[in-house]
Amino acid sequence: MRKLKQGIFVVIFTMCAGGILMLANCRSHLIKDTDSYYISGTKKEKEYLESLFTLLQQDKKNTEINSGTITKDSSKGSAERFAIVREIANVYKRQNNYGRLINFLSEWVDEHPEDSYNTYYLFMVAYSYIQQETYSVAKLYFNLIVKNYSDLIVKNESIHLLCLKQLIEVEDNPQQKIWYYEELISRFKDKIDLGVTWFLLGQTYEQVGDWQRAIQSYSEFLPFYGVVVPGFPDAYGYAKQMVDFENSLKNWTFESLGSLVGTIKSALDEGNTWQLWQYRARVNFFARSWAQAGSEDSGMAEFNLSAFGSSAKLRYSDNLSRDSNANEAYLRTWGWSQFTPIWYFYFRKIYFPLDPAIHGRWEWAGVYYGEKF
Repeated sequence: MRKLKQGIFVVIFTMCAGGILMLANCRSHLIKDTDSYYISGTKKEKEYLESLFTLLQQDKKNTEINSGTITKDSSKGSAERFAIVREIANVYKRQNNYGRLINFLSEWVDEHPEDSYNTYYLFMVAYSYIQQETYSVAKLYFNLIVKNYSDLIVKNESIHLLCLKQLIEVEDNPQQKIWYYEELISRFKDKIDLGVTWFLLGQTYEQVGDWQRAIQSYSEFLPFYGVVVPGFPDAYGYAKQMVDFENSLKNWTFESLGSLVGTIKSALDEGNTWQLWQYRARVNFFARSWAQAGSEDSGMAEFNLSAFGSSAKLRYSDNLSRDSNANEAYLRTWGWSQFTPIWYFYFRKIYFPLDPAIHGRWEWAGVYYGEKF
């Protein structure tokens, strides 16, 4: 962490078995007599800060005098101190004096560990580091708040919720991200876009290779049909394909593209459309025109293949289309009907790491009607 102006205060985070410890050291400024370091700005601002520190001193003395007596309303005193401390910090914020803001609030938290508003003060510190574009330090503070400090509602906003949202934006470690998403779902499901969060949790589980939990997350996402996930235009189709595939027998797959294409060609040679239909994928099979490419897959449960190709011999190209690749392939066929004589059979390599015996095999996944353009 870089040294702050004046070399006054350094915050160091140390990971240990008990959690994150915040060690604050150098020279303590708080708040015996008003320290000149904290009186900054224009003449008017200095006078205002002096009056705020005087109020803070008076509140502290009142607390000490009445400590342990039944006449002291400690919760009221805490609220009064909160208003004063927050206003001092806001003065520094208006001055863009984030170094003093960080020093002041960090020292306050260090010297008042029982203050019920420390969650808010540390959040302001994290915010100050963001304003200085020191995001790695801000992330440490957000994480510290969520894991070590009780939540606090300020202006109807949960500090923990705000921290978790920030952490998800800046976190690169998927294991940590999983914990943040799960916290959002378990604690704030009424305050977040739950569908989006379930899908992104599934994506993050995929990153760490936990495919079973990824499928479970996608299953939770599916009831949120129509939800738009930023950056994932076909989130619903992807999740549905993964869930449906997991729940299927997967007995239509072929070890290689060559064996799949050879089997399809044999059925076409025989004109046996019933047998041909048995080789299709039982999950997520589609039938559509080229103009519909990229749209949601349309099932063919009611499709009767035997109605096609009965009056003429079905034919196919000797080779796969030129735009076939290691993961997708197209076979041009014709002779199906007067209106749509040309069909392209679409084959794809199966992406399903959850089951190594299936992952990497091939399936006949759909049909495109008409000539390719």
